[in-house]
Amino acid sequence: MKALRWHAAGDVRLDDVEEPGAPAAGFAVVDVSHCGICGSDLAEYRSGPAMISLRPHPLSGQAPPITLGHELSGRVSATGEGSAFAIGARVTADACWRCGRCDACVRGHYNLCRFGGSIGLHSDGAFAAKVVVPEYTLVALPDGVSDEAGALTEPLAVGLHALERAAVGAAEDVLVLGFGAIGAATALMARALGACPIVVEPGPRRRAKAEGLGFRTLDAGENLPRRVRRALGTGGADVVVDSTGVAALLPDAVECAKRGGRIVAVGLPSTVTSLDSRRLVLFERTLLGSLGYCHDLPKVVKMVADMRPTPLELIDQVVPLHDAARTLAELASSGDGSVKVLVDVRA
Repeated sequence: MKALRWHAAGDVRLDDVEEPGAPAAGFAVVDVSHCGICGSDLAEYRSGPAMISLRPHPLSGQAPPITLGHELSGRVSATGEGSAFAIGARVTADACWRCGRCDACVRGHYNLCRFGGSIGLHSDGAFAAKVVVPEYTLVALPDGVSDEAGALTEPLAVGLHALERAAVGAAEDVLVLGFGAIGAATALMARALGACPIVVEPGPRRRAKAEGLGFRTLDAGENLPRRVRRALGTGGADVVVDSTGVAALLPDAVECAKRGGRIVAVGLPSTVTSLDSRRLVLFERTLLGSLGYCHDLPKVVKMVADMRPTPLELIDQVVPLHDAARTLAELASSGDGSVKVLVDVRA
């Protein structure tokens, strides 16, 4: 079968690989329908290895070349002994590898597993016709959630986890910095929770998409905290979610929060930020990190069918697998303003 594999920075190829055989107990084979191109895939293309390890992963045993792709939907086609999933079951996947034994796993925080990793970064992923995954990662998709929507549940779970880290309540103002895939997912989930999302996005294409989806937007640029305070009339936002990964923006994110407000950092900057901690202490603001998700995918799956606008409206294009390497390279180099691109693995 064909598989889109990362070999090195700038070197992602559509290779011929063997189809997986019968899975061991605790594993399943999924026939992939759709898989989303994630910002982490683009980061690995630009300058990896970032999250990818050149050594065999302690849980998967795999090292590069690695098949990319962790935002997936598909059908179970083979299972190991004692499986709880029927052949043909429609599924998505919680991409987190976990050991189940470390302190974080025992406490239920498997996203913080000391040995953890991700499907598509630390084991072969879903930019291929078939993918082998630990059965504990599988989440069933109901009939009301399409294959395309199923491939969006993973970034939506990232957004939900960030909001839950901040304990977002109904009617609270949630300022979302950046309207890439994670920022857009966060804004959608904030609305679904009854909060009031406001989007800051400098790119005209993404900002237009945010406005087209009915989100209130504010101009990016100088004096953002002052303009946020004026726009909201409440001294700042209850919650600020920074999905940009731009290190220089974090101090502004803190200043955009009201007294007692919460700031959640979701984006991963490539450089070190400079932050005056007095701006946290003197206003009793809370700065939180948010890593992926944890037990969030089943909740998202239940919410997706009833979300308006639907997550499908985030999709800019769907490309066939044979065009995925070119598309990934173009997205990594151009930053064309797309919010979400899916790969139809069957096409």
